[in-house]
Amino acid sequence: MAASGEPERPWSPEQLQSEELPKKDIIKFLQEHATDSFLTEHKLLGNIKNVAKTAKKEHLVTAYNKLFQSKVRARGRKLSDMKDLKVTDDKPKETKPEESVDEGPPKYTKSILKKGDKTNFPKKGDTVHCWYTGTLEDGTVFDSNIQTSSKKKKAAKPLSFKVGVGKVIRGWDEALLTMSKGEKAKLEIQPEWAYGKKGQPDAKIPPNAKLLFEVELVDIE
Repeated sequence: MAASGEPERPWSPEQLQSEELPKKDIIKFLQEHATDSFLTEHKLLGNIKNVAKTAKKEHLVTAYNKLFQSKVRARGRKLSDMKDLKVTDDKPKETKPEESVDEGPPKYTKSILKKGDKTNFPKKGDTVHCWYTGTLEDGTVFDSNIQTSSKKKKAAKPLSFKVGVGKVIRGWDEALLTMSKGEKAKLEIQPEWAYGKKGQPDAKIPPNAKLLFEVELVDIE
């Protein structure tokens, strides 16, 4: 029996190296048991067939071994059940996801409103382009780049920034790394990963406010 939260090993080292074990089986296992941040780090998110075309067997075996070495918590849930997923902690020096799994549960949840292509996911440092609307719990809109008038719509541009490097609130940084191009999602971000105890007076965001966003990831560079 594996330790609590740790998936059991289905294959021995010899079986992993065997040509009789398809790459797709390893990819499927990793996608079912690893966190999204782990899969993103090892470029294993997306359609299994597409991942199998680009991933080398030795790369998959390495990821498989790291999954157990780091005791990454079992994923085994819908992607929208984000509150139980482990994520990385952004630090000045590069930190591997499996080294920060004890940080605690994420401070946000994500609900998918429109599916993306499930193939193109941003990596840390990529430039993302987003449409968004932010509201408080009472429904008050405090920020949006979506224009209502036709004249302004023509001139409007998506918000662009480098993701995963602290350019925006942490809830955005973490959530966008789990979204694929074209995806639209609703984010509920707790104060700790938003503006915290101080709030954002200029934007009329009170202290310790939970923020709600509808975010659409329109492009990745």
